[in-house]
Amino acid sequence: MTSRLQAEIKQTKPFASLEQEAILGLLRTAAIVDHSIDEALRPFGLTATQFNVLRILKGAGPEGLCGREVGERMLNRVPDVPRLLDRLEKAELVSRVRDRDDRRHVATRITAKGSQLLEEISQISMPAEDWFKRLGREQLKVLIETLDVIREG
Repeated sequence: MTSRLQAEIKQTKPFASLEQEAILGLLRTAAIVDHSIDEALRPFGLTATQFNVLRILKGAGPEGLCGREVGERMLNRVPDVPRLLDRLEKAELVSRVRDRDDRRHVATRITAKGSQLLEEISQISMPAEDWFKRLGREQLKVLIETLDVIREG
């Protein structure tokens, strides 16, 4: 019997294993969720990665974070955090200040403009959130716990 995922990706052969089907299902779902988030953020001129950085810096508070710390907290690892921060700084969404005592340390902080943009974005409904609302509370808890187990490796 053809699975729903097989039909979606038009795969005629069965998967080699349930594990393979689970991995591909997870990747397919993540891609669909990512795409919906990108589309929701497009009118604001942000990518999902930039949005993630702004949320991280908002949560960091007035002290801000150095670029390395931002990179460690990101959902998706990016190879060039400084260039990402450069683009956000150019858009005046973040500011960077070099420490007077340790010139190697540069604190990145969200600006008022960046905070205002996050507030505007929080007013919209993300389609992916609506998709997850179709799951009951218990199903969501099981999903979260299952994903935790997978990430533990």
